[in-house]
Amino acid sequence: MRALFVLTLLWFCSVANAADQSLYQQLEHMDTLLFEKSFNQCDLSVLDSIIDTDFEFYHDQGGVSDGEGFVAAIKANICATPEAKPIRKLAPGTLEVFPMVNNGELYGALQTGIHDFYIKKPGQAMYQTGTAKFTHLWVLNDHQWRLKRVLSFDHQAPSIMYPTEAIEQAMQAGYRPALFNTKAPIKALLKQHKIPSMAMGIIEHGRLQQVRMLAAELAPPMDAIYKVASLTKPIAALVTLKLVNQGQWDLDSPLSNYFVDPDVAAAPELQYLTTRNVLSHQSGFPNWRYLSSDNTLKFEFKPGTRYQYSGEGFEYLRKAIEAKLNQPFEQIAQHILFEPLGMRDTHFYWHDSVDDTRFQPGHDVNGKPLPIERHTQANAAANLLTTVEDYAKFMIHLSAGAKLEPALFAEMVRPHVEVNGVSSFTLGWQRFDLPSAAEQAPEYILQHTGSDPGVKAIALIMPQSQRGLVLLSNSENATKLWGKIIAEHYDALGISLVNANPQ
Repeated sequence: MRALFVLTLLWFCSVANAADQSLYQQLEHMDTLLFEKSFNQCDLSVLDSIIDTDFEFYHDQGGVSDGEGFVAAIKANICATPEAKPIRKLAPGTLEVFPMVNNGELYGALQTGIHDFYIKKPGQAMYQTGTAKFTHLWVLNDHQWRLKRVLSFDHQAPSIMYPTEAIEQAMQAGYRPALFNTKAPIKALLKQHKIPSMAMGIIEHGRLQQVRMLAAELAPPMDAIYKVASLTKPIAALVTLKLVNQGQWDLDSPLSNYFVDPDVAAAPELQYLTTRNVLSHQSGFPNWRYLSSDNTLKFEFKPGTRYQYSGEGFEYLRKAIEAKLNQPFEQIAQHILFEPLGMRDTHFYWHDSVDDTRFQPGHDVNGKPLPIERHTQANAAANLLTTVEDYAKFMIHLSAGAKLEPALFAEMVRPHVEVNGVSSFTLGWQRFDLPSAAEQAPEYILQHTGSDPGVKAIALIMPQSQRGLVLLSNSENATKLWGKIIAEHYDALGISLVNANPQ
C-alpha cells in the first residue's frame, strides 16, 4: 500500500494529541467515531462533538440534508431496527487522506474511501448488502476536527461478496483495492507482512498465461527454485497413477505384497492398506510417526474407513513402489513425468543438478532466514524442489487429462472421502464443489497446499475450464495474501473457495 500522507503536524484532534498521531491516523480515528460509534453502535452523542454547525450531507440516492436531518435519518433508518441492524465497515486499504493547507498551515483534510454495508441479525452472521464510496471534508475548529461536508455516492450491490470473516481475518491481506494494477501495493504488502518473495503462475485455457516474481525488495530470478512441502504429494500421486495406467501398478492390491514396515508387520489392518487408500488419505496412519510419544508407526483406524491426512501413507507407498520396481522414486518420476514435461528444475531431493544460487531459503514470521535443510533422499510427501514454471507445467498436464485412460482420470478426480462437509479428497487432491455464478457452468476445483517452517505454497486446478493458479513462497506469512490473490483473480468463485477453506 502506498504511503498515505504520514505527516507529523502538531494539531489536536478531538480525543488525541496530533503530536502522537499522523494526519492519516487522526482521520482514521474520526471515521471510527463517526461510523463505529454513532452508526454501528447508535451512540449518537458523539455526533455533537464531530458535526460542524455548517454541516451538509450529499447522497446520490437520498438527496441533501443538514446536520439535523442527518442525525434524524440515522435514528429512523439505522438505529430503529435492531432485529436487522445496518452495519457499515471501512473496506481495508481504501482510506486516503489529503491535507488542506493555507499559507503553510493545515486547516482541513479530504478523506476518501469505500464503505461496505452489512445487515446483522441476532444470532446470525453478518451478510453484506452493498458498497459505496465516500468523500469527507474535515476542518479544524479550535484545534478540533469537525465534519463539514459528506459526499456518499456510487451505491451498489457488491460485485464480490464477503459473507464470512475468512478474508478479513486468517487469510487476509488487509487491502481491498485491486492488487495488481501497479507494483507499488504488491511490494508494500510483501514488506508489511515480511514476505521476501512469492512466485505466481496463472493458467488460462490450458496455457501458462503469466509468471510473476513478487518481492519486497529485489525480485528473484524467474526460474527461482522453491521448496514446496506437501505440494510434493500431487506429484507423487500422478507418478503412481501413470504406473497404474501402464499396468505396472495396481490401485487396490495390498502394499504389503511389496513392502512391510517393521512397526506394523503384525497389524491386522495391514491387509487393507492399498494405494487408493493412501492417495485419498484413508491409510489409517497419523501424519508422521515422529509426532507420537514413542516414534513408532501405528494404524489408528482400519484403512479405507475415514479421512485422516497422512504423510506416512505416501512414504509407505513410495517404499512399496521402489521395492517392486527396483528403482529409486526420483528416477521413476524423472522418466515418467519430469523429463516428458520438460520439468528440468524439479527434484525430490538435493543433488548436483540443483542450482543452489537460485534456491529461495525459508523465512520465519519475523522475516528472518531459516537454516537450509538439504535432504538427500526422496520423500513422496514433502521436500520437493521446483520452480513455478515447472509446477505449472505439471498442473497443465494434469488438467488436460495427464495422458491417463479416461476412466482412470475420472477415478483420480472423483470424491473418495469427505473431508469437512464442504470438500472431499480425490486421489491426490482436495476437491471443492462450489456454486458458480448464474452465467457459469458448475465446476469443481482441485486444491493442495504445502506448509513447512518458512515455506507456504498452494496450487488450484479447474480441469473443466483448464484454469489454475500456483503460488510458491519462502515465507511463514505468505498465507495472509492467498485469500486476496485468489479472491481477486477468481471473483465470487474465489471468495467461495477461500471461505470454504478451514481457517
